[in-house]
Amino acid sequence: MRELHQERALYGDGYIMIGFSQGYFVVISTHIREIGQELFQAHNHKDSLTSIAISQSLNKAASCGDCCIKIHDLTELKEMYAILNLDEETKGLDQLSWTDDGQLLAVSTQRGSLHVFLTRLPILGSSSGTRMAYLTSLLEVTVANPVEGEAPVVVAVDVEPNFIAIGPYHVAVGMNNRAWFYAFGENGVERLKDTEYLGTVVNMCLNADYAAALFEGKVQLHTIEGEEQEERQTKLFSGGDDKYRILSHALTADFLFFSTDTGLIQCFFIEDWQNINEYRHPVGVRRIFPDPSGTRLIFTDDKSDGFLYCPVNDMVFEIPNFSPTITGALWETWQGDKGVFVAYDDDKVYTYAFHKETIQGPRVILVGGTKLPFSHKPLLLHNGELTCQTQSGKTNSVHLTSHSFLNTNFSEASNEQLTQMLQKALMLKRFQEAWELCKLVNSTDTWAEIGRTCLHHIEVELAVQVYRMMGNVGMVMSLENIKTIEDQNLLAGHLAMFSNDFNQAQDLYLASSCPSAALEMRRDLQHWDSALQLANRLSPDEMPFISKEYAIQLEFIGDYVNALSHYEKGMTKDNKYQEHDEACQAGVARMSIRMGDIRRGVNLAIKHPSRALKKDCGAILESMKQYSEAAQLYEKGQYHDKAASVYIRCKNWSKVGELLPQVSSPKIHLQYAKAKEADGKFKEAAMAYESARDWDNVIRILLEHLNNPEEAVRIVRETQSIDGAKMVARFFLNLSDYGSAIQFLVLSHCSDEAFQLAQQHGQMEVYADIIGPEATAEDYQSIALHFEGEKQHLLAGNFFQKCGQFSRALKHFLKCSNTEDSLAIEKAIETVGEAKDDALTNQLIDYLMGESDGMPKDAKYLFRLYMALKQYREAARTAIIIAREEQSAGNYRNGHDVLFSMYTELLTQKIKIPSEMATNLMILHSYILVKIHVKRGNHLKGARMLIRVSSNISKFPSHIVPILTSAVIECHRAGLKNSAFSFAAMLMRPEYRNKIDLKYKKKIEAMVRHPDTSELEEDSTPCPFCGFQLPECELLCPGCKNNLPYCIATGRHMVKEDWSVCPHCDFPALYSQFIQLLETESVCPMCLESLSVNQVRRISDCSSYLQLNELEQ
Repeated sequence: MRELHQERALYGDGYIMIGFSQGYFVVISTHIREIGQELFQAHNHKDSLTSIAISQSLNKAASCGDCCIKIHDLTELKEMYAILNLDEETKGLDQLSWTDDGQLLAVSTQRGSLHVFLTRLPILGSSSGTRMAYLTSLLEVTVANPVEGEAPVVVAVDVEPNFIAIGPYHVAVGMNNRAWFYAFGENGVERLKDTEYLGTVVNMCLNADYAAALFEGKVQLHTIEGEEQEERQTKLFSGGDDKYRILSHALTADFLFFSTDTGLIQCFFIEDWQNINEYRHPVGVRRIFPDPSGTRLIFTDDKSDGFLYCPVNDMVFEIPNFSPTITGALWETWQGDKGVFVAYDDDKVYTYAFHKETIQGPRVILVGGTKLPFSHKPLLLHNGELTCQTQSGKTNSVHLTSHSFLNTNFSEASNEQLTQMLQKALMLKRFQEAWELCKLVNSTDTWAEIGRTCLHHIEVELAVQVYRMMGNVGMVMSLENIKTIEDQNLLAGHLAMFSNDFNQAQDLYLASSCPSAALEMRRDLQHWDSALQLANRLSPDEMPFISKEYAIQLEFIGDYVNALSHYEKGMTKDNKYQEHDEACQAGVARMSIRMGDIRRGVNLAIKHPSRALKKDCGAILESMKQYSEAAQLYEKGQYHDKAASVYIRCKNWSKVGELLPQVSSPKIHLQYAKAKEADGKFKEAAMAYESARDWDNVIRILLEHLNNPEEAVRIVRETQSIDGAKMVARFFLNLSDYGSAIQFLVLSHCSDEAFQLAQQHGQMEVYADIIGPEATAEDYQSIALHFEGEKQHLLAGNFFQKCGQFSRALKHFLKCSNTEDSLAIEKAIETVGEAKDDALTNQLIDYLMGESDGMPKDAKYLFRLYMALKQYREAARTAIIIAREEQSAGNYRNGHDVLFSMYTELLTQKIKIPSEMATNLMILHSYILVKIHVKRGNHLKGARMLIRVSSNISKFPSHIVPILTSAVIECHRAGLKNSAFSFAAMLMRPEYRNKIDLKYKKKIEAMVRHPDTSELEEDSTPCPFCGFQLPECELLCPGCKNNLPYCIATGRHMVKEDWSVCPHCDFPALYSQFIQLLETESVCPMCLESLSVNQVRRISDCSSYLQLNELEQ
């Protein structure tokens, strides 16, 4: 059983602490549920415990014994807060007690001594700029400047101070009515002087030269050191006669501020030594906190509300969310955040920002709150770091949560944290940090947020960069257009408009040098009520135009009463604005009709020049079922279709008939036609049906009522109407005109009926002609079988070919009579060409060669067969044979054409041209050129071609003598006497001599008897392949051994520099000679296609033609 000590104590909510003499102390509860339970037990002292004491203000408990004192924190009894050893007290300790405020702990001893311990220091401190002074022990003050890194300076003082003040160069401490001043020097801190005041000093402030002490509701301003003029040495500020009591004061570099219990805030300008400004608040002002420059001042009043006051312009702003427990405020000392300040109470620090320039004007906003550690008093704020003084006489730094972006590693933060930091940075206008955070988050929303903030703070240049980063071209261009505006209100107005704050924008525009911008904005936004109010005030001349636009909107939403009123107000009655007035008159007309004043509306619409108005009003009247007036307006507006439609509704057929020539709508014509048909007026009905393009009814009326089959047939042919064709077919069938009936049955797609009719009445050929290319294979087979039964082989074969039965078709073609032989063979060749069947091909070849009937057919059919079968080499050989026969028969043009067509076909198929074909074509073409040149009187060119022809005279057996005779004559005329002599000598041979024309015979004989061997030398031109010079009519180059391409106009070989081709047959010609030839001829001498000089072009690069010529060889 423990021996109970005489000490016990009650604390907290019903807890009892009991100390025992053997060194134990316990805690028990008086709560019903916990009675009898020990909540805590400790063996604090080994031998004995003599006393315990509790301090409620410190929340600490102390026990003494064994020459020591042990202190516990009541919130955490298990932890030992402090141990104080008194080893010199060998007889032991006696009683223990705290002062009421807990600042002192006293202990008495058995030998009669009394020991007093200081448990906490008074929290006294002050700051000036970034320098601060604070109490570190009862007789010691420390001066520090942590921002600039200066070493702390300790100032020993003579008394325990009640207040501390610091300035740029001095520190002051004091108690009661006395203050001691110390100066900072190079050798440390020097004591200057001490000053006594007329009352107990409550607070003191210092600047570089002056000190201001507050005592008994008065403030005394005096110099600290130095010699000033006597009247500037000191000044006492007091209410006098109890007008007011000064409750708070502050001193900046240039100003002294003080506030009173009557709400007066006075500003005293030290340099001019006079009051320069005062502000009267409705209630008393308890505390004031100016910023270092003295241009802004925070104050709290008797209602515990906080305000920010600007002495420069006397503007006062209430501080939002201002806690009534606030005890002080500090301004940010970092130069970049001049508008930032904090207000604090015992538990929390609130960060605020004063934004001087925003589109809403100056304003104070709450940025955030930071929890303050226990018993910390803020002394200094610098760049978001709050330096606080503690009870232990030390300082501690607290980082404000509003500035968390300054102390966070961005790479480790989540997107949500980054977004929160971005919002804080934007509230503090820390745009550089906000930009970096935006780049990290990189979302459209965050960029948009920083963009809106830039607009809010009138940071145009930065806003341009942000919106350019977002890719918002429209906003960038808009900001670029306004960034040079110097009028701040106008600029802010534009930015407010961009931010969709239109009311604010209007206020700013009206306060700017361009108030009309507000009107322009409201018009653009279609805020017509506001626009009208602004126009009435700023620009009355604009009111009619705004009224019209407002009326249009009201009409659109169906507010016709107000729309009519505004249309009427919109009338200017000025000829300059005729178009505007006409629009208003149109609106009045429409609204009058809408409101039921139909007569007024219709009259206005008729008088109005606009067709569109008449249409609109007509539509309104039609919707109101006022058909007569609607039709009248449609007619006046020349909307004949609409007018006729409405007249039909009224059954006013006479009006419809008058309008019908101008009506284009088939529906109206159709309605009119039905009405006329019902009245028995068939001609008018037919015309109306025709206008409605109802062809079936037109045909019906023509056949049934007007007996005009010719017109009905014409319409069916033009329109291809199926039902109409059936009606016409029935009509002709009744007249026994079977051919016509068949034709119209086919048109109406009644093929079976048409076929049966053709079979019954022997009209199958007519039927076959009518069905034409639209017939199916089955149709053709049916026709072919019919003709087969009738023994009409040519027709049967024709239709078997069309249905793809080539074997039966060929059989019928080969059975045809002699009268049809030529056509039948042509069709047989065509059939075999389509069939591509070797058996059928051999059958036809046998027939053509006479194997089947012993009568060979003309070689031209064999040629055509090979062409149809695309057997071009065999066709070429046949063509040469045919051409040879034609030459032998003297049909040189026919032979030429056969060879030419075959030549071009082989070229198309890219098959090598046989040399015999090319040579024969060249000789025949040379012969044809002779006639052309002789006719044109160019005897030399004719003679040269005749020499070439005569050299191959064996290919012209039918005309040897005439050709040689012509050669002699033309050579003689051209001066080629030796050539003329040689051909004359040939004519003197016995086999030719008697065949010479008598009129030339004597001359030729004389030429042979008296020979003249002179010869005009032939000009030389270069070979187009190798450039070798050779006679111009020579076609084989001795240099490169190439056959040379020849000119189709002269027969000479081609020259590179004078190259052209016929655009139809692609054969070459000398450009200069071809142009000359086409001056008198209108066709190409080779292909006989029509040709003019303008169609021929000189070709600068003929290499492709020369390559083609090599391919032909």
